[in-house]
Amino acid sequence: MDFVELKASLREEKGKELNKKLRNTGLVPGVVYRKGEETLSLKIDSKSLSKTLQTEAGENVIIKLFVEGDKKKKERIVVIKELQKDPIKNKLVHVDLNEISLTETLKVKVPIIAKGEAIGVKQEGGLLQHIMWEADVECLPTNIPDKIEVDVTNLKIGSTLSIKDILSPEGVKILGDPESIVFSVEHVKTVEEAVAAPVEGESLEPELIREKKEKEEAEEEEEKAEAPKAEKKEEKK
Repeated sequence: MDFVELKASLREEKGKELNKKLRNTGLVPGVVYRKGEETLSLKIDSKSLSKTLQTEAGENVIIKLFVEGDKKKKERIVVIKELQKDPIKNKLVHVDLNEISLTETLKVKVPIIAKGEAIGVKQEGGLLQHIMWEADVECLPTNIPDKIEVDVTNLKIGSTLSIKDILSPEGVKILGDPESIVFSVEHVKTVEEAVAAPVEGESLEPELIREKKEKEEAEEEEEKAEAPKAEKKEEKK
């Protein structure tokens, strides 16, 4: 895996208002974490950061970070720990980075991609179900795969493919329950029934709920109307 270079500057500005001013000038506030060391506060050009994330590695990109004003290190090797985006404008508002060692393993999430066309789909008219879309893996930073391709060609209707069936890339350990299903091929009818089936605790027909509610409200109104009449009869007695 290739390194992507990124420049940043030390950030003295802290607090919501000051960070907001930074973003208005095209900068993204961020921090670098390193076990046993003090957290480093940064500010990074938003366009440079966005460009860094546009490789095939995505958020698993390995970054060679150059921090202007950093007296301790000329460069730091870091990975993305967390990205925060504005949900409305979809702009980066903060980034957390982890400084790593190239000789120590780390855990990351990697996309799982289907390879080939399943027999159960091509010849038997079934439907491929992609159940697990990413896997937790452990490996050295330089061995992080962009994706894990899984050959589904031999899957027939009723067949499943689990984590234990995946051939791991060299130097990569796939974590998680070995029995967890990643892909399966189902009858189209079975899939349609599963989609149509109601979630436990939910009604099949919202109209019935509305009718029942209207009936209950009508009964309550009727009871309220009958109450005064009953009271008058009692008084006459």
